[in-house]
Amino acid sequence: MNIRQYAPGDLPGMIETWNEVVEAGDAFPQEEPLTPESGAAFFASQTHAGVAVDDDGAILGLYILHPNNVGRCGHIANASYAVRSLCRGRHLGEKLVLDCLAQAKAHGFGILQFNAVVEGNVHARHLYERLGFQQLGTIPRGFRMKDGAFANICPYYKEV
Repeated sequence: MNIRQYAPGDLPGMIETWNEVVEAGDAFPQEEPLTPESGAAFFASQTHAGVAVDDDGAILGLYILHPNNVGRCGHIANASYAVRSLCRGRHLGEKLVLDCLAQAKAHGFGILQFNAVVEGNVHARHLYERLGFQQLGTIPRGFRMKDGAFANICPYYKEV
């Protein structure tokens, strides 16, 4: 497995992987799946988009990195991670987060912040805490699940 910056040929696998998480409705705030056109624009607009690929070039997972805000808060980055469901449990998420932290530093960010980690996403929360991220609190009912129920969200941050 290798993690690298995405290339245009990666887009179909990236869009499929991203949409799998969006359609599950329990982790990403987006509700609309990416199309080939919107996906190409979305990934191109990021500060960095990394992909985890196997030896054959198949997409196993990905992340996006971009500013969390502008101006006086532009040194704080935000990121999102997606791992194909068939590839989960192989520590790809950890490798993606570690690569993302290195890319955040390389791009001049000083902090990586996650705004909306769903409280029930225990695997992600345990990973972030193990990697030294600090939870900032809990926002009650901050995330609307696919079924319409509301879940708490837990923002996290780490200096890079």
